[in-house]
Amino acid sequence: MFLRPLCFYTAIFHIMANKNFLIAGLGNIGPEYEGTRHNIGFMIADALAKSAGATFEDKRYGFVATVPLRGNKLYLLKPSTYMNLSGNAVRYWLQQNKIAVENLLVAVDDLSLPFGKIRLKPSGSEAGHNGLKNITSVLGTQNYARLRFGIGNNYPRGGQVDWVLGKFPPEQLAEMDARLNVACEAIKAFCLTGIDFAMTNFNNK
Repeated sequence: MFLRPLCFYTAIFHIMANKNFLIAGLGNIGPEYEGTRHNIGFMIADALAKSAGATFEDKRYGFVATVPLRGNKLYLLKPSTYMNLSGNAVRYWLQQNKIAVENLLVAVDDLSLPFGKIRLKPSGSEAGHNGLKNITSVLGTQNYARLRFGIGNNYPRGGQVDWVLGKFPPEQLAEMDARLNVACEAIKAFCLTGIDFAMTNFNNK
């Protein structure tokens, strides 16, 4: 996929600046969960931090890194609360940095999308995702952006738990860096130009 440089966005849009954003990548902590499909949110946050030379610090409710982006500040959050209690971490860091809910984006895995495909939405249902369910419950609203990263659903009947907690096969790992890069560019577009532009240019890419 051809990705336009950020200077392209600058040339055609009024770039948002001087804003704080919270980018929450969901997953479960612990070595047994590293590299699993359900932890793709952590992997997206790691890739975004790495691209900016940022490092995570162990803080309250999660691991946090800050990334500057064209006059904005992105707070990258990997909650340490486990998936089902992600809302506590998200609410705390929104309040801590006085970030409006419209400047929140949550990155999660999605069984309904083929591997590596992404889909941005400005709001909506949780589609059975326990992390999103908890965030919606704690925040009291579904009106926050989410980036869904496809993990596929090629599992037998009754095998969903093993699938989401399983690791990516070698052929998908070979593509992973490229797919994570697309997700990172989509997040940057969301922060700089808004959800509508990001959806138009990155959904199902």
